[in-house]
Amino acid sequence: MTDQPEPGSPDAPRLTTREAAELLGVKPETVYAYVSRGQLSSVRAAGGRGSTFDAEEVRALARRSGRREPSPAGGDLVFRTGITLIEDDRYYLRGVDATELARRHSYEEVAEWLWTGELRPGVRFEAPSETLAAARRTVGALPAHSGSTDRLRVAVTAAAATDPLRFDLSPEAVLSSARSLIPTLVGALPVVGGAPEAEGGSSGSLARQLWPRLTARPADTPALAVLDAALVLLIDHDLAASTLAARVAASAHAHPYAVVSAGLGVLEGPLHGAASGPAHRMLQEAVDRGSAVPVVADHLRTGRRVPGLGHRLYRGEDPRARTLFALLEDVPQAAGALAAAREVVATTARHAPLHANIDLALAVLSVACGMAAEAGETVFAVSRTAGWIAHALEEYGERPLRIRPSGQYTGPRPPQPIP
Repeated sequence: MTDQPEPGSPDAPRLTTREAAELLGVKPETVYAYVSRGQLSSVRAAGGRGSTFDAEEVRALARRSGRREPSPAGGDLVFRTGITLIEDDRYYLRGVDATELARRHSYEEVAEWLWTGELRPGVRFEAPSETLAAARRTVGALPAHSGSTDRLRVAVTAAAATDPLRFDLSPEAVLSSARSLIPTLVGALPVVGGAPEAEGGSSGSLARQLWPRLTARPADTPALAVLDAALVLLIDHDLAASTLAARVAASAHAHPYAVVSAGLGVLEGPLHGAASGPAHRMLQEAVDRGSAVPVVADHLRTGRRVPGLGHRLYRGEDPRARTLFALLEDVPQAAGALAAAREVVATTARHAPLHANIDLALAVLSVACGMAAEAGETVFAVSRTAGWIAHALEEYGERPLRIRPSGQYTGPRPPQPIP
């Protein structure tokens, strides 16, 4: 019997992009998205035209994803939702262009409108003093090395414990909880450097409250505008993994704090919500070295994906990234990081047709303003809380426990002997 080459060896069978796409039941653009997310590895084809893929690796991905035949956008589970539409490389919230909302309205205004359909100019969310104090005490008891998601998760639990009416799932009660929970999450995070909170840090817009929790540098109007726009643009994005988890919790009629906890639990994984951290570190290295070319080359040489590029829902540039890049043009201190980000895109384009996503745009903001690598993850988690609440409101109106997929048993057939 002839030995078969090991997967990944030079002699292993390789597929073209089109062949890989056909085997996976997806479009060729999606194959490159799998590469950008680290789910597939690729090698430049001879002559530098296109890429090739290990056949067994592609088959393994097809078995895991179950996408041997084309399936509806978003996978096999389809939910009726009136919140987000992503179509033709555009992103809409309740039918309105989300990028325009981000340019014109604050995060609180968009969240309130998303929940109620009513636009309330100048609306502000306020954390009840008792709830905020409990959340700060709980967060303060964590080890110093705890990350922002650790702090947010325990802050939600503390806030829930102070709300005896949390089991009231009427829309009015849920929204009351949401309006107090989001500023509580922000207020429970420590101020960077441990310095006393800057004037206006516990009041004003949510973006202004969040700023000193992200960086010790003083806030200026253009940078705050970018942060506020990022909060709006991250508020929801169809049925992402954390949103699906939130809807499952809501389907079981878990209270809104538990719904948010379910969403935050998914963010603990490295593939959703935390993707801006690697983009930050890559971009910081590019700025420090004065060029993105060697940084991109190092990623490709070691088989690592280049972070901040590609998105499964967009063929071209992520419209959220495009909006933030435009706003970052008005932030003088962002010039170097912005140029490095564009060099990353241009350099990688020689290898794969991938475009910037919002993680790269968040990295420009965090690098330019002296924020930690996890700053983008913090912005994502705080922002998406409003989206999870919007989906919970929808799910509370559906038949309870309707999200009950059936397992396909693959174990030994009975009867089996007792072990």
